[in-house]
Amino acid sequence: MYKDACKWKLDVPMPDSVRHLNVSPTIPELNCRVVFSAVSSPVAYEIEELFASNGYIVVSNASAHRMEPDIPLIIPEVNPDHLNIINQQKIKRNYDRGFIVTNPNCSTIPLAMVLAPVKEHFGISKAIVTTLQAISVAGYPGVPALDIFDNIIPNIKNEEEKIESETPKILGKYGGDRFIPYEIDISAKVHRVAVCDGHLLSVSVKTSRKADIEEIKKILKGFSGYIGVYNLPGAPEKPIIVRNEMDRPQPRLDRNAGNGMSVVVGRIQLCSVLDFKMSILVHNTIRDAAGAAILNAELIKAKGYV
Repeated sequence: MYKDACKWKLDVPMPDSVRHLNVSPTIPELNCRVVFSAVSSPVAYEIEELFASNGYIVVSNASAHRMEPDIPLIIPEVNPDHLNIINQQKIKRNYDRGFIVTNPNCSTIPLAMVLAPVKEHFGISKAIVTTLQAISVAGYPGVPALDIFDNIIPNIKNEEEKIESETPKILGKYGGDRFIPYEIDISAKVHRVAVCDGHLLSVSVKTSRKADIEEIKKILKGFSGYIGVYNLPGAPEKPIIVRNEMDRPQPRLDRNAGNGMSVVVGRIQLCSVLDFKMSILVHNTIRDAAGAAILNAELIKAKGYV
């Protein structure tokens, strides 16, 4: 039973709807059409391909397939048209009814979502990103207390590479049979900090065309992406929330914005090195993980793939 297999660590009781679910082996003999993958990347690659080749729609939170040229890396507000490559994926991999769709890294999602409307209006040539990432994203039992207490760890394996490679793919175009990455230079540095939930990003951006701070704020406040088109049940009313206070966003105060599905942006200021800078906050286990995968599944359904 799920209640016996799961180490439940949330501050609410385990729902009765899942408490007595059977835990089954990871083999493609399930009575369902869609499966969610949250296993570690070393095993995710083979398992996800096994399920897709047996007719299942695989919605993955793992990194194993994100950068494959025929597999979409989706943020529904930003690049839903990238799902169009599914037909090519099925042909190339000899899938019948199954396919694989991925959601991005936990720091890539808020970065790409905020950069997307700026890119559309002003273009972006460079971005410098420094992340302060919560410990919950490391899973349970997570980071040892002796490593993280009274400390900051300036390294998370492969995180910087994921941010730098995934963002151009998401912001790029679907070219009919391939993805054309957006031309942007991104430099990322990542840090693990002693916060339970909520990733904070410090970002500086160079735009292709000049824009003042009020224009940037207006663009971000008005951003809804494609959510209104597809009316996804799990989507937040405002994907991006702009705060004007000089000490916001903060993980403890802002991570649950939009039921944990909104990205909160604050401290939007001129940058003396690039053009403007800002702080971005996101709930790493909701918007960046489980919520991202569920939203992608809702998009797949809305676009008629299931």
